[in-house]
Amino acid sequence: MARIGVINISDGRDYVHSGIADFIQSNEDKLVASLTAAGHEVVRAPSAVSANTLATSHAREIDAANVDLTVLHYCVWAFPHFTMLAAGALRGPLVLVANIDPVQPGMVGMLAAGGALDQIGRDHVRLWGDPEDTALIKEIGVRASAASAVSRLRGSTFGRIGGRPMGMNTAVANTDQWQRKFGVDVEEIDQWEIVRRAEAADAAEKAKARDWLEQHTTVRYDGKKLTPELLERQIGSYLAMRELIDEWHLDFSGIKGQPELTGHFATMDVAEAFLNDPYDWNGPKETHVCATEADMDGALTMQLMKHLSGTPVLFADVRHYHADRDIWDLCNSGQHATWFAARSDDPAENLAKVTLHPEVFFFPAGGASVEHVAAPGEMTLGRLTRKDGEYRLQLMLGEFENYDEPTTAALTAQSTPEWPHAFARLDAPAETFLSRFGANHIHAIPGDRRAELRAVCELLDITLDEFTRG
Repeated sequence: MARIGVINISDGRDYVHSGIADFIQSNEDKLVASLTAAGHEVVRAPSAVSANTLATSHAREIDAANVDLTVLHYCVWAFPHFTMLAAGALRGPLVLVANIDPVQPGMVGMLAAGGALDQIGRDHVRLWGDPEDTALIKEIGVRASAASAVSRLRGSTFGRIGGRPMGMNTAVANTDQWQRKFGVDVEEIDQWEIVRRAEAADAAEKAKARDWLEQHTTVRYDGKKLTPELLERQIGSYLAMRELIDEWHLDFSGIKGQPELTGHFATMDVAEAFLNDPYDWNGPKETHVCATEADMDGALTMQLMKHLSGTPVLFADVRHYHADRDIWDLCNSGQHATWFAARSDDPAENLAKVTLHPEVFFFPAGGASVEHVAAPGEMTLGRLTRKDGEYRLQLMLGEFENYDEPTTAALTAQSTPEWPHAFARLDAPAETFLSRFGANHIHAIPGDRRAELRAVCELLDITLDEFTRG
C-alpha cells in the first residue's frame, strides 16, 4: 500500500481556530483511522494549520517523510493561502478532501483552495465525503497507490541484457526519454555475462534446482532438445541473472535471448519464469520483473503493474484470436511466471500444473519451455506504447478462462502447445484491438486495477487509450 501524508487546513483567526480545533482533530482522527485500516501508512502533521508559518513548516515535515501523496483535509473554512504555502513546500501529488458535514463549511474551504491552485497551474485532485466513508477512502487509496507506483519508478535501474531482438522496434525505448519522464536509468549488459556466469555457477546449486523441478513439475526429457544438462544450463542462467541483479543493483530487467542464446546456448524460459515468480527452490523471494526479448516498454509496464498489484505480471505475445469463441490466445515462449498456473501462495500447487517441454524448432539450442495454462479470473490487461514518440497507456479489462482437457488441447494445438497460454476474453472488439494496439506483447495482473492505472496516466502526463465494447 502507500505512504500518505495528512495535513488539516484551518481558519487563520485565533479566536475562530480555538473554537473549532477539537472538531478538526476529531475528523482527522477518523480519516487517519480509516486510511490505516485500509492498509496505508499515514504520516500526520503535528497540528492543524492555523498560521502561514505552520503551513510551510508542517508541509516541509511531511515532504521530508517521503510520502507518496499528501491529503490536504478541509473540515472547516480554511484560509486559502495556507494551502498555497503548503503546496509550495510539497513536491508530491496532492489530494484535497472536503468533509461534507454541514456544521462547518469545509467544502467552501476546499473550493477556495482548489481555485487558488488552479490559478497557478498546480495539479491536484478533489474528493469529498465523510472521513469514515469507505468509498472516499477507496478513492484516496487509488490515488495513493498510483502515486506510490510512480514514485517507486524514480531512481530505479533497468538492466538491458543484449540489444534489439530480431529488429523489434517496439522493444527498444529512448533512454533519455525514460530518464526524463520516468526517472529510470538503463544499464547495458552483454549477453556474454549470462553465458560465462551460467557455466561457472555452483554445480551443487544447479543440481538441487533440477531435482526440485523434477519433483514438482512434469519434465519431459527427450535426450536431444531437453536433457538434464540443458536444464541445468538454464538454471545456471537464472543464477547468473541473480548475480547480475545483485551486482548492478537492477530493479527490473530484460533479456534479448534471440537469436544468439536461443541458437547457440539455451533458451531463457526457465530463468525468466522464475525471476518473475515469488519463489524458487530456496523458498519465497521478491519477484523481479524480467521481460523476454529485452522488451523495455514491456518491462516498464510490468514494473508499474507489479507496484500496483504486488503480484507477478503476465508477459505474452498476442498469438491468436479464436473468432468462434471471441477468445485470445496469449502465448509466449516461456515467459509466464509459473504462479499464473494456479495463482496460489503454495508453489507446489502452481508447479503441479506446469510441464517442462523440449523447446520447439524456433530454438535450436534447446532447453525447457515452461508450459501451463493460466488460471481463470478477472484481469487488467494493457501496455505502455508510443505513438509519434509520445507515451500512451493502452488499457482494458478482461477475463482468463479455462476449459476441459479436450477443448484446451484443441486450442493450444492451433498455436504452440509446448508454450504457456492464457485464454483471454477482452472487453474490446477484435477489430478495435487489432487496429489500435501498439505492440505484439501484452501484460496482465489479477483484478480490476484500471482506476489506479488511470491515475498513473494523470500523474505521468500520459495519454490513456482505454479499450471497451461501448
